[in-house]
Amino acid sequence: MSQTFKDILYTVSENAVHITINRPEVYNAFRTQTVEELIQAFRMADEEKTVNCVIFGGAGDKAFCTGGDQKVHLSDDGLYGPRGMVGLPIEELQSAIRDCRKVVIARVQGYAIGGGHVFATICDLTLAADTAQFGQMGPKVGSADPGFGTAYLARIVGEKKAREIWFLCRRYTAQQALEMGLVNKVVPKDELDAECELWAAEINALSPTALALSKRSFNADSENIRGISFMGVAAVKGFYQTEESKEGVRAFNEKRKPDFKKYAS
Repeated sequence: MSQTFKDILYTVSENAVHITINRPEVYNAFRTQTVEELIQAFRMADEEKTVNCVIFGGAGDKAFCTGGDQKVHLSDDGLYGPRGMVGLPIEELQSAIRDCRKVVIARVQGYAIGGGHVFATICDLTLAADTAQFGQMGPKVGSADPGFGTAYLARIVGEKKAREIWFLCRRYTAQQALEMGLVNKVVPKDELDAECELWAAEINALSPTALALSKRSFNADSENIRGISFMGVAAVKGFYQTEESKEGVRAFNEKRKPDFKKYAS
């Protein structure tokens, strides 16, 4: 299965499919095209017979992914027009990661913020460099992830910590993420690729069917969150049309503090 991508890189090594967001100039923030290509890539990886693992990462040294590209927020940004409830099929991508029969490892070398934080959350495993930073910023820019980014996060780190992450929008170090259960292991930055390959090699020696069945079993226990997500995204679609939400995007792009209160109903 061959495919030419613009926003991502797709390669297959001895032990894993490597899917990498290749937009380091914007800290690997995603636009519609990025999301569409990632959906295609995870579906391709699902059919790859030679390996049991996907290593999902971001290009460059600075970021795994920093969420949606606010400069093209809800716009037609090129090859792909708006699709999905909020203009890009983010819920479809989240499902593609969860539904992929391969074990998906998030390789986090830098910022995993906003939508990137959600990606790291829903991957099966997360390996981080000691330079990684995690956090949410949805409420800072008039956005939210009502589903896997919230309800599933609470299953991983606990209800109180998940609410802290969303209600305060703080940054957390790799070590703090490890302590709260968001990360499986932290290593020095120059050892991250080797560690990812080590984990992938161990996974690649196992039964692909047994791994797929195990993953499906884990997912079944939290499958109701997919329904919450689809309903929640419908609400977010309406919210994005309000001046309160638009103020968050304007303020981010203008590098100023937003004034949400004057628009709140």
